[in-house]
Amino acid sequence: MLNIVLFGPPGAGKGTQAAKLIEKYQLVHISTGDLFRMHIKEQTELGKRVKDLLDNGILVPDSVTIDMLEEEVQKNPDAKGIIFDGFPRTVPQAEALDAFLTSKNSDIKAVLQLDVDEAELKRRIAERKKVSGRADDDEDKLVKRIDEYFNKTVHVLPYYQAQGKLTVVNGIGEIEDIFNNLCSAIDTE
Repeated sequence: MLNIVLFGPPGAGKGTQAAKLIEKYQLVHISTGDLFRMHIKEQTELGKRVKDLLDNGILVPDSVTIDMLEEEVQKNPDAKGIIFDGFPRTVPQAEALDAFLTSKNSDIKAVLQLDVDEAELKRRIAERKKVSGRADDDEDKLVKRIDEYFNKTVHVLPYYQAQGKLTVVNGIGEIEDIFNNLCSAIDTE
């Protein structure tokens, strides 16, 4: 299986690039953000808990995220591969993902980090907010989410770097150029 982790701070273009990678490599897209939003929309118990946390700019606890992700992977037993978008965000999540995939005789083939500076992130999210109206794009929550990424989530990258799976791709530029760079990284794995 071609399992890929797509990394980047809020506004880095993960959703845009994930859609293109899914089409090219026929992958199943698992976005923790999308799963959270689905649970919130359906007002499940998990959705209510997640909404309260996200509305306050707080990351959802590992145990909840991992259970939800494993459930979603189980729904796709015949997938050619999975692109994980927004997960893992902590080293324990990365370790749990590795253990889970190993139990399925699989692993992560590539970890791709979209590198975008903070000024560009804020510009992009301001534009996205005009269209999406996402509550987590509000200025105060955005600052918390960007801080969470740069203070916590980036610490997962050395975990994958030590495994030789990390490729950093410049996330600023033309969408097609960024996509081609991501594909090059995948195709050399």
